[in-house]
Amino acid sequence: MQFITLNNGVKMPILGYGVFQIPPKDTQKCVEDALSVGYRSIDTAQAYFNESEVGAALKSSGIKREELFITTKLWINNADENKALKALDESLKKLGLDYVDLFLIHQPFNDIYAAYRAMSKLYKEGRIKAIGVSNFYPDRLVDFCLNNAITPAVNQVECHPFFARFEAQKLMQEYKVATQSWASFAEGKNDIFKNTLLMQIASKYNKSVAQVILRWLIQRNIIVIPKTTSKERMKENFAVFDFVLSEQDMQSIATLDTQKSLFINHSDPNIVKWLCEVHKDSFKS
Repeated sequence: MQFITLNNGVKMPILGYGVFQIPPKDTQKCVEDALSVGYRSIDTAQAYFNESEVGAALKSSGIKREELFITTKLWINNADENKALKALDESLKKLGLDYVDLFLIHQPFNDIYAAYRAMSKLYKEGRIKAIGVSNFYPDRLVDFCLNNAITPAVNQVECHPFFARFEAQKLMQEYKVATQSWASFAEGKNDIFKNTLLMQIASKYNKSVAQVILRWLIQRNIIVIPKTTSKERMKENFAVFDFVLSEQDMQSIATLDTQKSLFINHSDPNIVKWLCEVHKDSFKS
């Protein structure tokens, strides 16, 4: 496994397993399968509503805690100082852990500065090993880096060949914030797995399109957390450290970039309103 050293010295596996959109009833089995394949980094969130099932899988695995890297995220409705403190307690209880390795602000809305103060306190207490953000656009990330004592260790953003985020990553590197990709496969949009260029490159290396995409991101030092419910796909996604894409192939894949999201525009007022309301009833105090 290859690791990324975060800006506070914590080492994070560059390849992990994500559980977004996996129903709670299936999550424990999927995480158990992922751990058996060799994954040690698991990415969940309060808004995925499957932290308890992740925790059950971690417990049943028997894997030593220090070998695991567990990420969860603070949802919008918990983004204030007091709620953030309580929310971490709830997440730790569900996960069955004394600490999480990475705690992220899931969306850049509500009182994120107050929430980050709470997260910073928990970080100093050792209950979080690293803190960061998710879905922060460059302008918001710069403001956040300049106006907090602790620079976010990670920014988890949509990133795939159709939305490559080259300029955003360059800025993150300037501020020593690691880039993490969600939707590495664009959730299959634009027929990504049948893309002619990607298929040609995959054939050249005797690999799958999925493996080529992950390798392309990893060679850019981008952390990936591909999600699948198939154990065979888990194995396939994990087998990406035995080949290296040429610089020419890296550049060829870069030409697929449209510089546009395939999912969500966090600058759209209607999207902001929807995100702030989508789980409101689920996170009432």
